[in-house]
Amino acid sequence: MKKTQDTPDKKKKRERIRRAMERTATFGLLLLAIGLVAPFTDLSNPAMMAAFKWIFGAGSLIYLAARIFGDTDPEASVRLRRLHRMEIWAGVAFCVATFFWFYNTSRYPYMSLAVMRDTVVFTLAGALIQIIAAWMIASQMKKEASSGTDRK
Repeated sequence: MKKTQDTPDKKKKRERIRRAMERTATFGLLLLAIGLVAPFTDLSNPAMMAAFKWIFGAGSLIYLAARIFGDTDPEASVRLRRLHRMEIWAGVAFCVATFFWFYNTSRYPYMSLAVMRDTVVFTLAGALIQIIAAWMIASQMKKEASSGTDRK
């Protein structure tokens, strides 16, 4: 398979898309954080809990979509591309957390912290994956910038 050289316009466009997807992923994380305020509010208000559930779900889907469509740099090193894939797994963990929130609200007749248990666990797992991936991506980009060459 023959590799074609990208023009500067294509590189600029790819960089704009990557930055836009980073902002979109950050917006999704903010929605996740707003949705997780639910346990600290009035648990007896089902309308508020439903609103927080949908906000959390929207945030997880936005984050996952931004991570899937934002990783489009074929010129990045293999390690950097794998680290970006790791961020996609954080989005999957957030979507699993959303699933458990919807599933547990259908199982339990009233809202309690037992409903939120699985959601909080998977959200923490996704957050841990995101933190580790962000730290490792920054470290790898710094290494590649200091060496001056991209290792593939």
